[in-house]
Amino acid sequence: MPIKQGAVYRRRRIGALIALFVTIGVIVLAVRALGRDDNSRNPSGAGDEAGAGAAGSGTVPANALPSPPPPFPGYLLIADRGNDRLLLVDGAKHILWRYPHGTPSYPFHFDDDAFFNHGYSQIITNQEDQQTIEILSFPEGKVLWHFGHVNVVGSAPGYLNSPDDAYLLRNSIRTVADAYNCRVLFISPAKKIVRQIGTTGVCGHDPPKLLGAPNGDTPYSGGRMLVTEITGSWVDAIGPHNKLLWSIQAPVAYPSDAQWLGHGRILLADYSSPGHILIMTKTGHVLWRYGPDTGAGALDHPSLALRLPNGLIAVNDDYNDRVVVIDPSKDRIVWQYGIKNHPGTAAGLLHTPDGMDFLPYSVARQHPAIRAMLVYSLKR
Repeated sequence: MPIKQGAVYRRRRIGALIALFVTIGVIVLAVRALGRDDNSRNPSGAGDEAGAGAAGSGTVPANALPSPPPPFPGYLLIADRGNDRLLLVDGAKHILWRYPHGTPSYPFHFDDDAFFNHGYSQIITNQEDQQTIEILSFPEGKVLWHFGHVNVVGSAPGYLNSPDDAYLLRNSIRTVADAYNCRVLFISPAKKIVRQIGTTGVCGHDPPKLLGAPNGDTPYSGGRMLVTEITGSWVDAIGPHNKLLWSIQAPVAYPSDAQWLGHGRILLADYSSPGHILIMTKTGHVLWRYGPDTGAGALDHPSLALRLPNGLIAVNDDYNDRVVVIDPSKDRIVWQYGIKNHPGTAAGLLHTPDGMDFLPYSVARQHPAIRAMLVYSLKR
């Protein structure tokens, strides 16, 4: 009997120990599961402290950046000219990035346009009244390069006269429509002019020899460029060796920043009041036009129209102090940042915005530094 009782006791104790280990295991698994659930609700995988660290290290997982709110699949970079700043905003009107913070290392006044480079690691921006071009690192916001002489107009090497629409090409050449010198310049990183369309200081319409106050020089496929001339309302397609491909007079009073849509189509802003946005063919046939004369949807000197990946069209409505997004299928504004005729510096306000570009979500999600910056900004 004692032997049997001892065996029973040992079996019971062993059973109790096994039950205890099983219980501990279940608790551990449950805690881990809860952690996974918390991480799925908090995409950064941790609290604010971890998010701040990730912003510096760029190690945030690719799936940590939430999909951007509608109506566009990414983020708008806005050149807020009257406020001397750049803003990056999403569809919910959150300001996710801005430049400058405090006093910039190089003067930054009257930023007329801003465009990403091909890799979205840099922004090139022209300061029309400051007579300069600058390249900034993105998202760090460091001045990497500049051209021109601050507040000095000129036409000699190194000088500009109302620079417009600066672009950074894939081969690192910088282009700019040097409007009132009546030329388009191609500038090397060493600040040498390596190519020019138009004749310095001689204005007229005979491209590529003469240009009439060009305000747009949009690059597109095959090394080609769309040049927009204010004088005469011309849009010219010029090849990589300064060969004129075609030229058409646009049916607007003041053409601004023609954009190539492909298949012979051009998107163009009419910098007038009331202003218009139109899609036309390279033969001059208008396919679509937006531009109410009055009311909330009327535009006042729109300077740039960009087609977004989902087919909506973003527009700088300059003198109305707003950026709007138009649904061309409904001919109406479906989103805006800024309040019409209400300039300001507070969140939600702009002052004469004159340039913009689009950062796709697909790019931001795969770019470690951009992704980390956006995640951190959205958590603040």
